[in-house]
Amino acid sequence: MNLKQILDWRYSTKSFDPNKKISDADFEQIKNLLQMSPSSTNLQPWHFIVAQTHEGKQRVAKGTAGFFHFNEAKVMNASAAVVFCAKTDLNDDYMQLLLEQEAKDGRFPNPDVKKGMYNTRNLFANIHKYDLKDLQHWLEKQVYLNIGNFLLGVASLGIDAVPMEGLDMKAIDEEFGLREKGFTAITVVSLGYRTEADFNDPNKTPKSRFPQEEIITVI
Repeated sequence: MNLKQILDWRYSTKSFDPNKKISDADFEQIKNLLQMSPSSTNLQPWHFIVAQTHEGKQRVAKGTAGFFHFNEAKVMNASAAVVFCAKTDLNDDYMQLLLEQEAKDGRFPNPDVKKGMYNTRNLFANIHKYDLKDLQHWLEKQVYLNIGNFLLGVASLGIDAVPMEGLDMKAIDEEFGLREKGFTAITVVSLGYRTEADFNDPNKTPKSRFPQEEIITVI
């Protein structure tokens, strides 16, 4: 499929076939998508929980109890559910860890470039922490960049997905001890393959978007 075909094909899948499973080869591609997403200053303020087993999905589905029960089947019938987690703070230990990984990967031709990256990254982090006072929101924005990249990427593999904010994120945080580890869950994306009965399939419920001339200004 070309890009337009992929965009037309993908949609927020509401009904997953529990008998269809994602292959190991495709899961390797999925992990690459999670790892290689862009982020501001290459900050990578995220962690991902990939639930493939029935038991793993049951743990994620604890976030669908009560008011959010309507999303339980989207977790349990999917081939997998990915919990997208954002860091809740930044400290120098993390900044140094990130810097050393970049050095190991050969990003710095000399010590001055390495020092410049450290200073620049901290400059932007401090703007959001002290001046704009929106550090948590900024960190979550980076994870949403990953989610957008992820949705298009899995669609290119012929894998259906649905992103869900309609879950009890506190329950998921508690289930996986995320806050103690410096993270919080912000979204769950279920992955798998659509059923023929899915009412939201574009063949049954056509997609609706504003015309390009209304949303795009070319100058």
